[in-house]
Amino acid sequence: MDSSPEVNDEETTGSVNFIQAAVMDDIESGRFDKRVQTRFPPEPNGYLHIGHVKAIAIDHGVAAEFGGEFNLRFDDTNPEKEEQEYVDGQIADMQWLGFEPANIYYASDYFDQLYEWAVELIWQGKAYVDDLSADEMREYRGTLTAPGRNSPYRDRSVEENLDLFARMKAGEFPDGARVLRAKIDMSSGNLNLRDPAMYRIRHAEHQKTGNKWCIYPMYDWAHGQSDSIEGVTHSLCSLEYEDHRPLYDWYLDQLEIYHPRQIEFARLFITHTVLSKRVLIRLVNDGLVEGWDDPRMPTVVGMRRRGVPATAIRAFIDRVGVSKTNSTADIALLDHYIRQELNLTAPRVMGVLDPLKVVITNYPQDRVEMLEAVNNPEDENAGTRQIPFSRELYIDRDDFQETPHRKFYRLAPGAEVRLRYGYFITCTDVVKDASGEIVELHCTYDPETKGGYAPDGRRVKGTIHWLSVAHALTAEVRMYDRLFAAEDPGSYDDFREALNPDSLVIIANAKVEPSLADAEAETVVQFERKGYFCVDSKDSRPGALVFNQTIGLRDSWAKIQGKG
Repeated sequence: MDSSPEVNDEETTGSVNFIQAAVMDDIESGRFDKRVQTRFPPEPNGYLHIGHVKAIAIDHGVAAEFGGEFNLRFDDTNPEKEEQEYVDGQIADMQWLGFEPANIYYASDYFDQLYEWAVELIWQGKAYVDDLSADEMREYRGTLTAPGRNSPYRDRSVEENLDLFARMKAGEFPDGARVLRAKIDMSSGNLNLRDPAMYRIRHAEHQKTGNKWCIYPMYDWAHGQSDSIEGVTHSLCSLEYEDHRPLYDWYLDQLEIYHPRQIEFARLFITHTVLSKRVLIRLVNDGLVEGWDDPRMPTVVGMRRRGVPATAIRAFIDRVGVSKTNSTADIALLDHYIRQELNLTAPRVMGVLDPLKVVITNYPQDRVEMLEAVNNPEDENAGTRQIPFSRELYIDRDDFQETPHRKFYRLAPGAEVRLRYGYFITCTDVVKDASGEIVELHCTYDPETKGGYAPDGRRVKGTIHWLSVAHALTAEVRMYDRLFAAEDPGSYDDFREALNPDSLVIIANAKVEPSLADAEAETVVQFERKGYFCVDSKDSRPGALVFNQTIGLRDSWAKIQGKG
């Protein structure tokens, strides 16, 4: 498997990819009156995922580069699976990503025109009503090595086809009883040209047209004609539609209407990730994830809830680039862009995920002092904040070892460490409960080392973070890992076998700074030395904070590239 995210193949010359080159040629030749108009045509049967973002970025980017128009068109031709929730969600996703369409259209806006064009093809003898069942149609279709056979209903008269099609529209027949098919070539080497279905019967309410229709156009019939109606110049599609292009062209040629140019590009594949809509729907419907916005999902809403910046997603997509050759991007590259962005923008705070109490025995019992902490060392304009310091503190349990490893430089009996922004402390006693578990540490502090520096010049190797017991807030922290443990989940017959059983660990009693008491939903912060965390947009509220782990601090991609 090719895991390179770079695209430098024969379809890319210098800084111009094959799509840009094609558009430039069309502009130079005067084709489409030198206009550029693109569209992104999602089906509203789910939420957008990062694979869609690549398509949006290409469509939007081409239009922007050549001073053209970018539109959104919902392919709402399957009412049984589509909902207004998904329409609204996809619009919101695009706005959050920063891709604003000039216009929003719907394929359902063109149902009347599509029906009239279908009638025109029947008049031309190029479409017929077929009574074969779905299984029979598959049998008659043939295979890649064997030609198909003509349906016994293929030679119906124009008058009979017009009558049956009108009765289909009127609702006389049940679902699946009949379809309208194009009459092309059942022996074609391209299976898409073997009399493809144009309309099927579906007695289902449409989220936009209600019960006006009980026949609905197939994607291939609606797609090209919708492009034509809207004046699209360059219909940019993912690579699986390359074999559909001859059908796209055939319909437009038979109708003799405005003819856009279809160009295909490779889809996005990412390690440890599944972008199949079918699988994502199963994950949601089978309860294997919380929903479309589960932070482990590759959906835009899931990534947003996890705290992934839109700018990082777009930077990743730009790096992957445009190609006609399928390749798989390493998810570590996406992680790299997330860290890179959050390192610059996320405020630093202290969070203790597994609290262990520390009592500084020589610190005054009733004393509380405020220590100054830097909000973000990468941003000189981020300022500072005040953190309360007191006699009783929390530290992370993994910052202490009773019998320390040779290279363990944090707190241990008799060892001295630096408290971040605070003082040097030395562990003097370990308190255990009846079962032998450590429940408390006693330490002393050096009052001359405020700010973390000793006037006598002595140095300590370890610096740990902490929180004042009296001031710390309790929070639920959700630690997320890859949803799929396997690098290539798509290679499994059953995708569930590739799931990571440890993709979510919930920490119910974490402690965080009091400065986060009123943190707004989707606020992303860095818990120092731990990683980046986002205030959950659904479950967090004042007095019951919930943080989702966005990503850890370690950058494996930078290490791969020899930069870390």
